[in-house]
Amino acid sequence: MIGFLSGTVVFSDGQDLILNTASGVGYQIFCQQVLAEGSRATLYISHVIKEASQELYGFSNLREKKLFELLTTVKGVGPKSAYSMLANLGGENIITAVMMENKALLKKAPGVGDKAASQLILDLKSKIAKAKMYSSAMTKWEEVVTPVAAQDIQVTMTEMAEPVVTNENQIIQDALMACKELGFKEDKIIPLAQKIMNEANIQRAEQLVHLVLKEV
Repeated sequence: MIGFLSGTVVFSDGQDLILNTASGVGYQIFCQQVLAEGSRATLYISHVIKEASQELYGFSNLREKKLFELLTTVKGVGPKSAYSMLANLGGENIITAVMMENKALLKKAPGVGDKAASQLILDLKSKIAKAKMYSSAMTKWEEVVTPVAAQDIQVTMTEMAEPVVTNENQIIQDALMACKELGFKEDKIIPLAQKIMNEANIQRAEQLVHLVLKEV
């Protein structure tokens, strides 16, 4: 089972992350952080093995990894639902909501209704405090790659992905065009796009589109 990975980011769009490890193996991981391509990242991994596939979910600390694995033991909660809950509510809010039987807070997560919130409290009330035992110390999501380290990357960016667009105005224009084709109005998209560009390290239009669509 894979529990921890460290390597160079070759692709990241706020949903999927491809991490090239020192062995030359590139792992595709569910990761809701947008990380700079070419940077280094270390993260805890929950390795979910299914009958027909295997999935890797990335976390910045051990507590969230353990909490994710605890959430997946709840009846009706799959890995993607558990990961979405953590991304939208945060680990500490989930722990507090379960301990205080706060269904209203749990229902703020997409797809969690009254029945699901009740099930979460029923199944986890006696277990959730154990999550506090695990460290909440953050791993290094991003670390600038030195020129020497960059030369050691066995799979180059040109081999793994299309050229990176570096012009911010061009990224916004391309993302705006894509959103307009999906039926969204320009005056609604532009402020969101500019806000995200200021807050995140965006290098591709598709990264920006993904994050904009999460907020509209």
